[in-house]
Amino acid sequence: MANNKDTIIAPATAVGNSGIAIVRISGERALSFLQTYFRNNKKHIKLDSHRLYLGRLFDVADLVIDEVMVVYMSPPGTYTCEPVVEIHCHGSRQIVRKILELAQSHHIRLAQPGEFTYRAYLNGRIDLIQAEAVSRLIHSSTDLSRKSALQQLDGLLSRQLHYFSSTVKQVLVYIEAWIDFPEEVLPEENIQQITDSISHIYRQMNDLASTYKKGQYVHSGATVALAGLPNAGKSSLMNALLQQERSIVSSIPGTTRDTIEQSFQLEGIEIRLVDTAGLRSSDDFVEQEGVRRAKAALSHADVVLLVLDGSVTLSDQFADIVSSYRGTTSVLIINKTDIMSHEPDLRFYDGPVVRVSAKHGDGISELKDKIVSLLLQDYLPGAEPSYLTEQRHYEALVAATSHLDNFLGNINDVELDLLSIDLRDCLQSLASITGEVSSEAVLDEIFSSFCIGK
Repeated sequence: MANNKDTIIAPATAVGNSGIAIVRISGERALSFLQTYFRNNKKHIKLDSHRLYLGRLFDVADLVIDEVMVVYMSPPGTYTCEPVVEIHCHGSRQIVRKILELAQSHHIRLAQPGEFTYRAYLNGRIDLIQAEAVSRLIHSSTDLSRKSALQQLDGLLSRQLHYFSSTVKQVLVYIEAWIDFPEEVLPEENIQQITDSISHIYRQMNDLASTYKKGQYVHSGATVALAGLPNAGKSSLMNALLQQERSIVSSIPGTTRDTIEQSFQLEGIEIRLVDTAGLRSSDDFVEQEGVRRAKAALSHADVVLLVLDGSVTLSDQFADIVSSYRGTTSVLIINKTDIMSHEPDLRFYDGPVVRVSAKHGDGISELKDKIVSLLLQDYLPGAEPSYLTEQRHYEALVAATSHLDNFLGNINDVELDLLSIDLRDCLQSLASITGEVSSEAVLDEIFSSFCIGK
């Protein structure tokens, strides 16, 4: 990031033709900019903090740029904890451009991506976790992702990590106090208390780390792919899940020759649904390519829907397909229950089974519930504890738990001064998540992904 002593400016709203645009300024020259170029009916206007004023903005030639509403916000009660000005003008590209040019003539530079939030982080208003939540909130595509981003912005994850750190610090302080008295031996009951305390935190940290995949589903969505033999009703099932005619449905086997994709929201999760070609051997080059693409799509799916035609005799081919996806997250779907004459023998499959009639919509709600439960595993976002959404958080937390694992494994065999190293390393990993300890490269990578003006 550039010099944080500069005063910066950027559009806070998307630049385009609209009713209103907002331009934000942060830094020591923000107020003087308004005092120089903003006027209303009063000759001498005192700009009270956090109050909107109607007037006009003039350029250096004393020509009107636009009629505007302005607000000055004094520190520390601002987004950046610096003096902040917002100019609410008409949403014309030309007007916004003129305001930016005027600010540059007043020695105010254009902000870099994420620089306003970066200053909020530097000035202690938010930590690094909350800063990343701002970006998550802006890019949230579902109500569930919005809620979880707000949860993180409110500091729930930060408070959990602070609890972990404070507990580890208490143990570290206790151990270091004993290090100062090498002639004393740490009593057995004290060792047990330390072990119990660190074991408790270790389990909680592992539980939090295990939420990472669920957090990814909430924020980035999940891929669900349909697999099965030709004419099993995969395309009909896709249309039933989407509630629209997306795939061509035909009684002729092998109608789907390529992957067909469509996104929809399911209980607040963005689902990328993929219909694939029927999996069978064929001499047809086009169908062979379709099968190859189907297998490639299925290999990347988060959930595989194994579709069985319940109206025909169960074949060894379908059992082979199911066997090839053993170990993946899957649901076996018995389709065409409306014309099914007998219950198939499913002893070869030990996963969840859902019975549906894609043609009539029977069982579709149950299937949707099953998909959500497989993705979130009965975890309820918004309830305590929080969950991880960033890879950076996950990797640092895994490192922190690894240090505690070493500590617990060595507590009865290693000198106290060596044990304290594992606790210090654990604290270092936790501090890197909140930003108490972070390299310049990490900060640049995080904030460069923000939009300009935030």
